[in-house]
Amino acid sequence: MPRATVTRIIDAPADEVFRTVAEIDHFSQAIPHIVKVEILSDVKTGVGTRFRETRRMKGKEVATELEVTEYVEDQRIRIVSDTNGTIWDTLFTVSHTRDGLTELKMVMDANAHTLLARLLSPFIMPMVQSALEADMDAVKAYCED
Repeated sequence: MPRATVTRIIDAPADEVFRTVAEIDHFSQAIPHIVKVEILSDVKTGVGTRFRETRRMKGKEVATELEVTEYVEDQRIRIVSDTNGTIWDTLFTVSHTRDGLTELKMVMDANAHTLLARLLSPFIMPMVQSALEADMDAVKAYCED
């Protein structure tokens, strides 16, 4: 199972950083490539929240349905999607550093469950890693602004 990990040290309070990644309204404001978000569940935050996120990627709009499967306020949130033969399992964790800053860590596991997805995974993961780096840079900039 391929894994991508990105960590950023952010000069902002941990609860603010957590809200930015855990509340889709804030996250969509932080990430410039997100063009639309639709809540698909009655739950708007926390476990059970389902939403469709539309991003502009390489000139095209791509929609992905995601669900929050784990949520511990101000500590961690897990968001999962099953897209194109792969389960994308993303865990954001927020913690304090010794010097009063906030560490935001994102770990994304890609579990391909079709043959085509397994074959393409080694080629896709470098692009995914680059996109995740850009997302985390955008979250850092948003929180520090």
